[in-house]
Amino acid sequence: EKDAVEIIREALTKTLVFYYPFAGRLREVYGRKLMVDCTGEGVIFIEADADATLDQFSGSLQLAPFQYSQQFLYDSCSQEITNCPLLVIQVTRLKCNGLILGIRWNHNMSDATGLSQFMNAWAEMARGARKPSIAPVWRRDLLMARDPPRITCHHREFEQVLGTNERTISYDNMLHRPFFFGPTEVAAIRRLVPHHLRNCTTFDVITACLWRCRTKALRIDADEDVSMMCIVNARARFNPRIPVGYYGNVFAYPAAVTTARKLCENPFGHAVEMIKRVKKEVTEEYMHSVADLMVLKGRRMFTRTMRSCIVSDLTSIGLRDVDFGWGKAVSSGMAKGGTGDFPGTTPFYAHKNAKGEEGVVVPLWLPAEAMSRFVKELDDMVGNQNQPPTSGSSFIRSTF
Repeated sequence: EKDAVEIIREALTKTLVFYYPFAGRLREVYGRKLMVDCTGEGVIFIEADADATLDQFSGSLQLAPFQYSQQFLYDSCSQEITNCPLLVIQVTRLKCNGLILGIRWNHNMSDATGLSQFMNAWAEMARGARKPSIAPVWRRDLLMARDPPRITCHHREFEQVLGTNERTISYDNMLHRPFFFGPTEVAAIRRLVPHHLRNCTTFDVITACLWRCRTKALRIDADEDVSMMCIVNARARFNPRIPVGYYGNVFAYPAAVTTARKLCENPFGHAVEMIKRVKKEVTEEYMHSVADLMVLKGRRMFTRTMRSCIVSDLTSIGLRDVDFGWGKAVSSGMAKGGTGDFPGTTPFYAHKNAKGEEGVVVPLWLPAEAMSRFVKELDDMVGNQNQPPTSGSSFIRSTF
C-alpha cells in the first residue's frame, strides 16, 4: 500500500494548484498594506514518526491546550507575518497506524471557515478528486476600503482604555484550563434566562456565563468598563452574499461594553441580551466601516486588557469531519487553545465527554488565584460536577 503521509503530501501539492496564494509570501507595501506575492516558493511540510499510540494520550488529545503540541508541530519554523511560509504542516505517524496532522497558517490569509474549506479540498484530493468540489474564490476586492474611506459605525472593539487596577493583575502565574458545557450545564444556565430571551443560542448563554464569572473572578473594580467581543462570521450579512468558495477573512468582533457592577448585579438575562444585541450589529455597512477604519487609523488591534475577552464559536466549522480517506478525525481544534500574548482569547470547541455527551469545551486562561475563584463562580451557576481535570505534565517520548 502507498504510504499515508505520501498520499497527504501529494494531495497537498495538487490542492495548492487551486489555492496557489498559500504557496506565496506576504509582503508589506505602502501604507502598511499587506499583499500576497505569488512566488510559488511553497509551504513547509514536515514528516515525522512518534513511538506513541493514540491511547497513550488519554483525554489530553480532546482538550485544548494539547500539551504535546510542540512535538507534533515543529516550532522552530518562522513565525513572522511577512516574507515567510504561509502554511507549516507536520504529519506524524503513530505506532498504532494513526496520524496526527498539525497545521499552522497565517491568519491574514483566511479565517477558520476558509481554513476548513481548504482542508476539505485537500482531503478530497487525497481521496482521488481531480479538483475541489467547491472552487476557491480569491476576490479580496470585495472587502477593500471604500474611496473615500469613512467610518460610519461605532467600533468599541478598538478602544484601548487601561483600567485603574490593570497593573495589579499578575501575568506571571497563569493557569490554562478547559471547561466542559454539556446538556446538564447548559440547561442549568438556561434556567436563569428570562422567557423573552429563550430563543437565545447555546453560544449566547455560555458567553454570558463566562463573562460574568470571569469578571467576578478577576475582582474588577465595580465602576470599570468590561467588554466581551464576539467573533461573527459575516458571510451571510452581505447583499449579495459573499460568493461560495471565498476563503479570506470575513468576520468582525463587535464589543459589548458595560461596567462590572451592571454586568454582575443585574439579572443574568441582561448579559445574554447584550451578547445577542452586539452580534446583530454586524452588517454589510459595519464590515465596510471596519475596512475604512483600518485605512484611516492604521491596522488597529482589538482591546487587549484583562477586562476584555474575545470568544469564537468553532463548534460547527467541521474540521472533525475532514476525511483524507481513512475516516473522520478522532479530535480536532486549536492545539494551543487560545494561549498566546493575549489571555482573553477563548475559542469554543465541539467535544464529547467520557459519558458520551456532546457539548462545548471552553479553554480559559487566568491568573491562578482568579482561576480558583472562577471555578467557584461557575459551580454556583451550574452546580457543575462534570469538569475535566487539569491536564498533567507527563511526557510521552517521541522520536523525529
